[in-house]
Amino acid sequence: MELLRLILRDYRAAFIGVLAASIASAALGIGVIAFINQRLIETAANPLSAMPQFFGLIVLLLAVSLIAQLGLTILGHQFVFDLRSRLVKRIMDTDIERIEALGSAPLLASLSADIRNVTIAFVRLPELVQGTILTLASIAYLAWLSPSILLVTAVWIGLTMAVGAWLVQRVYHHLRHVRDAEDALQQDYETVIDGRKELGLNRDRARQLFDRVYHANAQRYRHHIIRSDTFHLSANNWANIMMLGAIGVVFFLANGLGWASSSVAATYALTILFLRTPMIQAIGALPTLINAQVAFDKLATLTLAEYEPRFDTPAPIKRDWKTIELRDVTFAYGHAERADADAAGGFSVGPINLTLRRGELVFLIGGNGSGKTTLARLLTGLYQPVSGEIRIDDVPVRISDRAAYRRLFAAVFTDFHLFDQLLGADGKPAGQAFIDDWRERLGLTDKLALDGSRILDTKLSQGQRKRVALMLALAESRDVLLLDEWAADQDPQFRRVFYRELLPAFHERGHTVFAISHDDSYFEHADRLLEMRNGQLRELTGEMRDRASRDAVAQLQTH
Repeated sequence: MELLRLILRDYRAAFIGVLAASIASAALGIGVIAFINQRLIETAANPLSAMPQFFGLIVLLLAVSLIAQLGLTILGHQFVFDLRSRLVKRIMDTDIERIEALGSAPLLASLSADIRNVTIAFVRLPELVQGTILTLASIAYLAWLSPSILLVTAVWIGLTMAVGAWLVQRVYHHLRHVRDAEDALQQDYETVIDGRKELGLNRDRARQLFDRVYHANAQRYRHHIIRSDTFHLSANNWANIMMLGAIGVVFFLANGLGWASSSVAATYALTILFLRTPMIQAIGALPTLINAQVAFDKLATLTLAEYEPRFDTPAPIKRDWKTIELRDVTFAYGHAERADADAAGGFSVGPINLTLRRGELVFLIGGNGSGKTTLARLLTGLYQPVSGEIRIDDVPVRISDRAAYRRLFAAVFTDFHLFDQLLGADGKPAGQAFIDDWRERLGLTDKLALDGSRILDTKLSQGQRKRVALMLALAESRDVLLLDEWAADQDPQFRRVFYRELLPAFHERGHTVFAISHDDSYFEHADRLLEMRNGQLRELTGEMRDRASRDAVAQLQTH
C-alpha cells in the first residue's frame, strides 16, 4: 500500500525502531502465556512463588507495548503533518491553468477528507502492526506446542481470513464511491455558500439545487457508506465468531481425537483468546488503511506539481529592462489534456505579438470572452504559451526563468483574493510611511483598520476591497502593474481620481501600467490603446482610437 511505501521511504529508521518495539511486545505477550502455561498451570506446587515474576512480566509488557504504540502514533502524526504540508506546497507550485481546470472542490476535499482519512489510518496502524506481529508470534508458539493441531487451526483461520479479505474488498469498492461522492458534495456546499444571495431570491432554484442535485449526491454517499460499514461489520463479526469456533475445534482435536493433552488444549484456547482481540482490531484497521489508499489514489489523480520544499525567490531577470515582448504567442485552454484544442472546441488566443515598453501606460479593451484576461495571464507568466516566446530586451525567457520573470509583475485581477498582510518588495512588512501615504490617497484612512502592516478587517465594499488590493500590489514595488477592470467597481468620483491622479502617481513611482479598461472617457490618458477580439490582439491608432475614445461599446460592436 502507498501508505506503507511512503513510510519505508521517508521514515525507515524510525519505523524499524517502532517495529522492533512491536516485535518485543509480541514476544513478551507470548512469553506471558508461556509463563502461565509452564509455571501457573502445569506447576501446581507453590504457585505463589511465581507471582512476582508474573507481575514483573506484566509490567514489562505494559511498558514495551506503550512504547511501541506511542512511537508509532507519534510517527503517524508526523507523517500526516508532512503529507498535509507537502500537499499545500504542491498546490502552490502547480501551474494556475491546472488549478483552474481542477476547481476548488476537489482540492478542498483532498485537503480535508483525504488528509483526514490518512490520519485515521495512521492512528489505526498500530493495531494492524501489533495484531499481525502477535498473530505470527502466536502461530510460532502454537506450532511448538502441537504442529498437527496448528495445521487444522491454520486452515480454519485461513478460511476465516479469506472470507474476511473478500468482505474487505467490498469495503474498498464502496469507499471509492464514497470518496467520489464527497467531491460532489463539496461542490454542492460551495454552490450553496457562494450562491446564497441568488438562492435567497429564487426559491425555485434553491429547491431544484436541494432536491435534484444535493439530494442525489447525498443519497449516493449514504448508499455507499452504509454498504461499506455493512461489509466492515460483517468482517469483524465473522472474525470474532470464527475465532471462538477455533477454540471448540482445538478441544475436539485434543480431547475427542487425542491429538494433545488437556493442558495443551487449554494453552491453545488461552492463546486464541489472547489473539482474538488484536486480530479483530487488525481486521478492523484494514478499512481505514483501504480508505487511506483511496485517498492516495485520489491525490494521484490531481496531477499536481512535484514536491519542492524550498520557496525560490529569485531576483527579477533584469532590473533595467527596456522592453517585454510577446512574439507569436499562442495559448489554448486544455492543451495539456487534448492534442488539438481547436478541434475539440476549446478557446484559444493568438498568435499574439505585443511589445510593452518600460514606463508606458497601456489600456486594453475587448468584449467578454475576447481573451483579455488570458492575455494578462500570459503577459504575467501565469500561463505558459503553447507556442511562441516571451522576450525581455530580445532575450527569450526560458521555462527555468519563469519564477524570476513573474517577479516583474504585481496585479489586481477581477477575481482577486484580499490578503491581510501588506508586504514590501523584500517580503517584509511594508513601511509605515508607505501605508500612511497610500491609505490617504486611496481614501481608506477612516475605513481600513490596521495593526502595523496587518489588515484587521477585510469586510469592506467591493470598491474599497479593490483599493486595498491595489495598495497590496503597490507595496510590492514591482516594475509592471497589471490592473484588470480595476475601476469598474469605483464610484464616479474616485474613478476620476484614479485616472487623473493615481495613474500619474504610478508613473512617478516607476511603474509600467497595463490596464484592462472600458472607461472611454479616460482613454486619452493612455500612451497606447489595444483591443482583443476573438483571441486576436491589435493596436488602435488614428481614427480607430478616436472612435473607441468616443464610444468604446460601439468600437467593440464593429467588425
